[in-house]
Amino acid sequence: MSESSFTVLCNVGVLELEDGCEVKFSIDAYRNYRYASIRKYLKTDGFFGATRAGITMTPDIVRALAPLIASLPEDNTPGPDKDLGKFAKRPGMSVVARVSTFQGVKGLDLRQWQEDETYTGWTKKGIRLPYAKIKEIKSLFARMKEALDEKPLEF
Repeated sequence: MSESSFTVLCNVGVLELEDGCEVKFSIDAYRNYRYASIRKYLKTDGFFGATRAGITMTPDIVRALAPLIASLPEDNTPGPDKDLGKFAKRPGMSVVARVSTFQGVKGLDLRQWQEDETYTGWTKKGIRLPYAKIKEIKSLFARMKEALDEKPLEF
């Protein structure tokens, strides 16, 4: 495989959504670098494909985030927003994890935050996962962490 090729190393699992979409959790590689990917896919009768909604995380971010997500309560009642943490992805770029309520619906939000001389704030990259599926999300994050902790996957 060429060093600049993208490849899926491990399909961790799928979170089915009610709106004709699904969210795929996977371990991928690009330019000999492993990362965790969470991406939303559109499923219709005539089309199946990736949307722009999604985020990639370093193995260190997943290892730090998995226990925080595992400790979240399963109560889906909307409440005050709660930041789980801000995790450095690379210089000037972080992933922010938070539980928030938007339009009366509670969700787990994973978004990129940029801080550099040109811009400080949220980027378009990120995904919002429905808190109603937190039990499945916890399981998928635990499996993602386990996949990253196993013997390095070949690429």
